[in-house]
Amino acid sequence: MHSPQPFLTVIERPCCFRCQARMMLERVSPGPAGFEQRLFECPKCDHVEISVIATDPLKSGAAGWLAGELTAPT
Repeated sequence: MHSPQPFLTVIERPCCFRCQARMMLERVSPGPAGFEQRLFECPKCDHVEISVIATDPLKSGAAGWLAGELTAPT
């Protein structure tokens, strides 16, 4: 097991789909290569959402989109 690493970027806390309260980050776990899963839970109604995001957008396929390379993937 590896030690937790501090977040270097601000984590966006989404609003709950059900009650619009600000959700809390409960867990970060590895996802597919280059991605991580973030589990958010609403403290008000207990609704849960999972987001899959690039661990480092500048090293992922998203970098081309950020640079304006709007081509279809191959």
